[in-house]
Order: sequence, then structure tokens, then C-alpha cells
Amino acid sequence: MSDSTPRPSVVVVGGGVAGLNAALYTARAGFETTVVNAGESILRRNGHLENVPGFPAGVNSRTFLDLLEEQATEAGADLVTGEVVSLRRSEGRFVADTAGDEAYAGDYAIAATKSNPGYLDGFDLDRDQHGSKTYVRADDRGRTDVAGLYVAGRLAAEPHQAAIVAGHGAKVGLSVVEDSDVPYYHDWVAPEGYFTGRGRDVPPGVEEIDEGERAERERDAMARMREAFDERHPEEPTMHPSVADDADE
Repeated sequence: MSDSTPRPSVVVVGGGVAGLNAALYTARAGFETTVVNAGESILRRNGHLENVPGFPAGVNSRTFLDLLEEQATEAGADLVTGEVVSLRRSEGRFVADTAGDEAYAGDYAIAATKSNPGYLDGFDLDRDQHGSKTYVRADDRGRTDVAGLYVAGRLAAEPHQAAIVAGHGAKVGLSVVEDSDVPYYHDWVAPEGYFTGRGRDVPPGVEEIDEGERAERERDAMARMREAFDERHPEEPTMHPSVADDADE
């Protein structure tokens, strides 16, 4: 995307695994991305996360979430704290209003909270009720009946598993990009010559890097991972609220 091309914007409600992965993909595609998060992800209740790809011995869920936040931020997403009490349309954009009287706007909106969609009451959306949980109906790419409004993760009735909602969040983020007018092929870092060596232009969203750049990025990645896993995470798992309440009595 050239500097003269206006960047689309997206507001993501919910900063858990699904929301952060959606934000990662929109931010990397050049969208102005704001993630509004009311509190800690439910994944921080996990004792030890043992079923996400790439961690054969498992991973501390709080470390995992910290890294997701860092990754989204470094891609360009803006993470802010606030409880979204309503999502509405104003002058052709989506506006997320918070309990603290802040407002965050975007050309697109992704609802990625767990299963509490009261802030979406201003839209005519089909919903499914399963016990105490409410889900919003959408297609398999997270598109709702409201143009430009998407749902990701648990709110879209995806299984309550980190790897699954991570993938769904990424898929929804890509849906936003692909549904926009932004030229886009894949989010991919390719070795130098992969496209240009065949006389092709590097497609939108793709980057070619030479051997020196590849080695530097790999060294940086190794150093970041060593730092992240050098010591145990200082925070303990968050206990279920009902257990915590009983302990206080």
C-alpha cells in the first residue's frame, strides 16, 4: 500500500487469542487497527497450555498471551483498555463506546469477546442461545448480516480451544482484508528471488528478503524467545471467580 493510499481502519472488541490474531493480520496488511480490551483473557486461568502448535512440552498461558500482545503491537495494532458498552454506526463507520466515555472508530469492526454480545444490541443480528452463552451467527469467515461487522472466536460459536480460536481470529482478520479494496495476495515473507527470480513482481502483502536480512531476523527471533522463556512467568493462574469468591467468605 503506497503512502498516498488512505489506510482502512478496524476496531477489534476483545483482546483475547481470537481478537489479537485478527488484529495481527489486519495490522500487517496496513490497516489502522485498534484493539479494545476490557480485562484479562480467560486463557490466563489456564494452568499449563499443552495443545497449541509448536510447544511440544506446553507453554505458560500467560507467557503465550504476553507474546501475542507484543506481536500484535509490533505489527502496528494499538491496544487500549476499556469496556465496550455499545457498538454503533456513525457516518458510515463503526464506533465502539466504552464505559469510560471513550470512543474508538473503524471502517470495519470485529467482535471477539467471549460470549457477552450485549454491546451489539444496536444491530439486527441472529443469535443462538446455549445455556448462559449467547453466540452471534456468521458465515465461516466471520461475516455477519451487517456489512463490515465480523465476529471471531467464541462469540462465533467456535470451540473453546486456544488453537482453534487463534486460527479463526486469523481467518476473520484476513476476511476483513480481502473484503476491502486493499490489494492483497498473501501475508508471507519469501526468500529473495522467489518471485523476482521468475520475472514476477512481488505480490501485495508479500515481502522478499535476502540472506543477510533472513539471518538477522532469525537471530532476533531466537534472542526474543530466549528472553521470553528464560524464567518462569511471575503471575499465577487466575482462579475461577466462583472459587475465588468462596475463598473470600
